[in-house]
Amino acid sequence: MIDIPGTPGTLTGLVLRICQCVFAAASISYMVTSGGFFSYTSFCYLIAAMGLQVIWSFGLAILDTFALARKKTLDSPVLISLFVVGDWVTATLSLAGASSSAGITVLYFGDLGKCSFEAECWRYQLSVALAFLSWITIAISSLTTLWLLASG
Repeated sequence: MIDIPGTPGTLTGLVLRICQCVFAAASISYMVTSGGFFSYTSFCYLIAAMGLQVIWSFGLAILDTFALARKKTLDSPVLISLFVVGDWVTATLSLAGASSSAGITVLYFGDLGKCSFEAECWRYQLSVALAFLSWITIAISSLTTLWLLASG
């Protein structure tokens, strides 16, 4: 297998996984601390998608840390295939959750002007922005692992 930055078991791969986990956890925390998020299905879906993202990214960050500490390579084709499928599934769910929540945020709080609490609207918008940042990092990881699988 060739050496691509961001592959599992490398320092850049670990940094990507940590960023995914931090952005997803921050998105969840901002959404949960705003009141009334459970009234909107897309916000609940975003929390579920980001929760899955935190679990997946944290698990792979631990695996990357273990591989770096033991100086092992994670180049098994079966393992890379698992990473590809998991990354693409979580990337798709994250993008869907972030996009639907962004649509609701713009519709209700921008176009219809139904935001009576500025701090609440600000938290919704920040949560959606952090979800998109999480999706960008998972998209980089998923493309990297797909490239690694195709090259090996």
